[in-house]
Amino acid sequence: MVKKRRLNKGQQRRVKQNQRKRLEQPGLDFDSDQLGPSEQGRVVSRYGQHADIIDNDGVLIRCHIRRAVDSLVCGDRVIWRRATSSTDGMQGVIEAVHDRESLLSRPDFYDGLKPVAANVDQIFVISSVLPAFSSQIIDRYIVACEDIHIEPIIVLNKIDLLAELSSNEQQLINDCLNYYQEIGYKVLKVSSALEHGLTAMTEKLPGHISIVVGQSGVGKSSLVNNILPEVGTATKQVSDNSGLGQHTTTVATWYDLPAGGSLIDSPGIREFSLWHLEKDRVAWGFKDFRPYLGGCKFRDCKHRNDPGCALQQATDAGEIASWRLQNYHRIIESMDSQKPNRVMPRG
Repeated sequence: MVKKRRLNKGQQRRVKQNQRKRLEQPGLDFDSDQLGPSEQGRVVSRYGQHADIIDNDGVLIRCHIRRAVDSLVCGDRVIWRRATSSTDGMQGVIEAVHDRESLLSRPDFYDGLKPVAANVDQIFVISSVLPAFSSQIIDRYIVACEDIHIEPIIVLNKIDLLAELSSNEQQLINDCLNYYQEIGYKVLKVSSALEHGLTAMTEKLPGHISIVVGQSGVGKSSLVNNILPEVGTATKQVSDNSGLGQHTTTVATWYDLPAGGSLIDSPGIREFSLWHLEKDRVAWGFKDFRPYLGGCKFRDCKHRNDPGCALQQATDAGEIASWRLQNYHRIIESMDSQKPNRVMPRG
């Protein structure tokens, strides 16, 4: 049984302080007579009360964010005004945000639900042989993608390291990837080190606003470097001591692509929580479960050893992979322990 973790007083205080900083942080402001007419732009990256945007000519501009803009994230389309003269490096002011077509968010234990990127229509879920292949992490991202109705593309990076694994480990990875393909997901196998398989990935980029997501150390920034070598994104080696990936990207960042479309590199994280979703929504996020949802004998079925569980019967019959049902249960078990007492959205 998973014991629910509660915020102690120090953690509760930190949550309140984080929210208060957003409201009380002093920032540069401009009078109307210091600003030009309204223009359209796209958010490249956000840094607190400042953001880098690109204007209609593709020029990078650093802007202050008006206090009335309560949520802003990489990929947002904004209305901004250019300053007649730069002050403390600020070249303009963001005054409004257009409605979003999509929003990818991730839950944070301290800060609530945090937006990652807006207006994306294609999500590359990056996994790798090193630090460790994890179908559970992939499934967490898949559920998040399905929840916002964007089908993910699964990418296995570092396939040049497969030979270092045992035959059983290799078979496990192949079986998982084959199953994802069987239930309808696109799967790519690449090596950023050898630049192998990258053409298949780059061919899917034009005409889309794409984002690469995944656990720390799976090589997201290395893939971005290979796709856009002029970017020069900093990369680091996986720690030999811990086997855990080092964070290389600290904020989600937008890059325009020469062949059209855009690519967003997102920060790596250790764990991707899903406590913001209802449990039945998590089950719906497993697309191979959907033909059986609602078919259980009892409405409150936990999909374990419950009598007449349609999911368990489908698993026993080989129609659902047993590891997929196990991943579902691990996600459900973690939801209560990872959810803070108070959920405070942050933009």
